Order: sequence, then structure tokens, then C-alpha cells
Amino acid sequence: MIAIIDYGAGNLNSIQKALEFVGEETVILEKGKLEEVNKYSGLVLPGVGAFPGAMQRLKNNNFIDFIARFVASGRPFLGICLGMQLLFEKGYEEEKTLGLGLLKGEIHKMDSHLKIPHMGWNQLEIIKNDPLFDGLPENPHFYFVHSYQLDQVTDDVLATAAYGTTVPAVVRKNNVIGLQFHPEKSGDNGIKLLKNFRELL
Repeated sequence: MIAIIDYGAGNLNSIQKALEFVGEETVILEKGKLEEVNKYSGLVLPGVGAFPGAMQRLKNNNFIDFIARFVASGRPFLGICLGMQLLFEKGYEEEKTLGLGLLKGEIHKMDSHLKIPHMGWNQLEIIKNDPLFDGLPENPHFYFVHSYQLDQVTDDVLATAAYGTTVPAVVRKNNVIGLQFHPEKSGDNGIKLLKNFRELL
């Protein structure tokens, strides 16, 4: 069973339906209860919105320790869009805010000369092979909506997208995975990627 973290950062219905479509049972978590960490085979952190408010809501709902305990267990943890950004050390949206610190890097606003938000379909360039990409076409397209991004292509970046600059789009370090795009809004490619995530459970 995959647990989806609800911290008031967007509609969870679409990601829940997509995960159930690929055959996985899901549950929505509104509070992080440490005694329940071992009940779930996978954990998903979705979300749209602002970095500072999201981190505050995760703290308020006891998810910081819950996530840390889950990740330490070695089971797969997936961050989507804002959820991916929160995996990193710091964000600079509105103010400097500490993130979950599971991956190295900082989140900054995209270049001011670009049309922001970056919204729409974009092609991925896969720079490191990974089971997440099994069965996908060579340069798959996914659906993006964001105004902030990881500030550099770190060793954990598996794929990038081009949008007037290089956008880190898929990151992974062991069992911690981040997607800057929305797989649940990305048609067949998104479904295939979620199936591949399910295979990691």
C-alpha cells in the first residue's frame, strides 16, 4: 500500500487515481504517526504551492520525523513537483527556508527572462539509465507546471528538460526519488513511470 501525504498543498485526487489505476492500493495521510510508518510499502509527497508554507504544514502535521523514519527504512519515497523541491536542503521562495535535506541542492526561482510558470509538455533528456525509465520512449514527454527549480545538475539528477535553461526533472538517490513534472497528468508516459515506481516497492 502506498501512503499519500496530505499537507494541504493541492488536490490529491489525480495522483491517487493514477496510482490505483496501475494497481496499487492507496491511503491519504493527514498526520504523520510514527507508529504507522511500517504499514506502507511506498510514500508519495505531492503538492503545488509555496515552499515555506509547505514545510510549515509538514512540521505542523508531524510529517518531518515520519518521512525521515520512512526513508531510513529503505522503502521508496517519491516527491512530485513541489514535493520534489522539498526533498532538498533549502528553498528560496519568498524567503530562505530549510527543506527536508534528503538530497543536496537548493531550489531557486527560474530565470527572469523565461515565461513563468513553466507550464506544458516538455521532452526529457535521460542522462542516467534507471529502472524508472523502463519501457519509456527515448525522449519521453511529461507535463510540467512550476516556477522554481533545482539550481544545478547534481549527481542525483537522472533526467533534465530544456526550457531556456536546463531543468533537473528526475532525481534519485537510493530510495528517494523526485519528479519535477506531474506523472498523473502526463498520459501514457506518466502511467508507465508510476508502474515502474510501483515495481520498486
